[in-house]
Amino acid sequence: MSRRCGIYVRVSTIDQNPTMQPEELTEYAAARGWVVTIYEDRRTGTNDKRPELQRMLADARARRLDVILCWKIDRIFRSFSELVNLLQLFVDLRVDFVSLKDAGVDMTTSSGRLLGHILAAFAEFEASIIRQRVRAGVQSKIRRTGRWGSGKAGDDDKIAALKAQGQSNRAIARELGVSETTVRRSLRRRATHP
Repeated sequence: MSRRCGIYVRVSTIDQNPTMQPEELTEYAAARGWVVTIYEDRRTGTNDKRPELQRMLADARARRLDVILCWKIDRIFRSFSELVNLLQLFVDLRVDFVSLKDAGVDMTTSSGRLLGHILAAFAEFEASIIRQRVRAGVQSKIRRTGRWGSGKAGDDDKIAALKAQGQSNRAIARELGVSETTVRRSLRRRATHP
């Protein structure tokens, strides 16, 4: 059975020639016997709204694609973190990724799959470091203030007193320099543990 290939094309402006990328990519896919669907965005890579990329990713998640092919990695990935995250997604979905003009970026080969796994390991390592930093920050805040959250120690009594005077949550938040969410949580705590 032929593999289903999503070709992603992005040209930065309407003035660029949009035919060069799809022609080369379609020829490459045809030589490998892949059935092609083309997804083409005409906007800069820094633009968050790339509807065709989102459509292609939805098709990959729905298992309608086996391979994603692009001309160069900068056509699809805007940053290293996006590259790592999307490659991890492709690995998880068992969707191969091939960049025609970037040597070695071909996850249909064993060396390309190795590269994908190495990048995925970096992503996992980075996520682990971030989790450790968050935990350390929470513990530090609890040691300094005796609680976790945006409220200050002693705010519960002040919030209850101002509420008893008939002030709105918004007015209380403004007066104490806390968020309305903090006020609501404090009042809920007070209601359940008077």
